[in-house]
Amino acid sequence: MPLTVDQLAGYVNRDLDADLARWFPDEPRVDIPASTRPVEPFLTRLPRDAAAALAGFDRRVRSGTMPAGFLDIYDWSYGFDFAANDCQILDSDYETELSDDDGWSLGADGGGNYYVVLANGRVAVWFHEEEVIEAETQFDNLDVFLWSVVRYRAVRAGALDLAAVEADFRAFGQPGVLAEVTGLLASLS
Repeated sequence: MPLTVDQLAGYVNRDLDADLARWFPDEPRVDIPASTRPVEPFLTRLPRDAAAALAGFDRRVRSGTMPAGFLDIYDWSYGFDFAANDCQILDSDYETELSDDDGWSLGADGGGNYYVVLANGRVAVWFHEEEVIEAETQFDNLDVFLWSVVRYRAVRAGALDLAAVEADFRAFGQPGVLAEVTGLLASLS
């Protein structure tokens, strides 16, 4: 029976470390400078569960023990300061301007786009060419996003068979997984 989104609540603080150790034991570790902007001001804007997940993720990133490559977490991608880098953030309507207070950059996708936690707790892709939050690439929350991305990268690395997780991917109904062209499943086909 496939997992549900509700069953993944607490994934970051409960199971992320074990999954990363299982599938990415030899990956280089995250190394971001101590000067990386603090996540705490953004945490106050998030719903409680989203704040707990991001705080747990941030602790792992700053500890230097998390693999960097599964999410392209580097000094230029984690906690990216869009305004300081003269980057605009448009909401998915292409009109509403957002600020750094409205999102937190987790890492990159390898193509210049950033994964961003939004103030409502959802995770989306900031598409760099149009400087917009994509509507069709969103995830309900950080727990679901990280569970999905970890498995996506494990499948790509040959450490996990797609058949072992495809039913869960489909059952979650996450646009960031299911979108025909830009979803994680589409890029595994």
